[in-house]
Amino acid sequence: MNETIYNTTSVDETYAVGREIGATLGAGDCLALLGTLGAGKTAITRGIAEGYGADASNVSSPTYVLCHQYPAGDRPLYHLDLYRMVSADEELEDIGLEDFLAEGAVVIEWANLAGATLPHPRWELTIDITGENSRTLTLKRIE
Repeated sequence: MNETIYNTTSVDETYAVGREIGATLGAGDCLALLGTLGAGKTAITRGIAEGYGADASNVSSPTYVLCHQYPAGDRPLYHLDLYRMVSADEELEDIGLEDFLAEGAVVIEWANLAGATLPHPRWELTIDITGENSRTLTLKRIE
């Protein structure tokens, strides 16, 4: 299993890693974000959106609305947050995850709540807090 580890010491560095990752995503890609509350899942999604070609200034946590769609040319970026879902694995099917992936890339916060519903293959980005502004980010491909 290939994995890449990034160590960042500021929000700007974490954002830059997000831009790098976003630039590699295409339609059909799913990126599962894993990390504790306050780890920076929404912050890195701003960088991912910019790298993907979307307007990062509009990126906010979709905790209460479940999903935000950010246009990026002819391919949208879907940003989901499963934190408040009661049964995330069932609800992901109901909201049309497969349809989202057919149109664009999908970033899922709190992806660990989805169980086996997450698509294969996918990318997983684990964010570990190592200090007030420092993070260790581990990106790996799940086949």
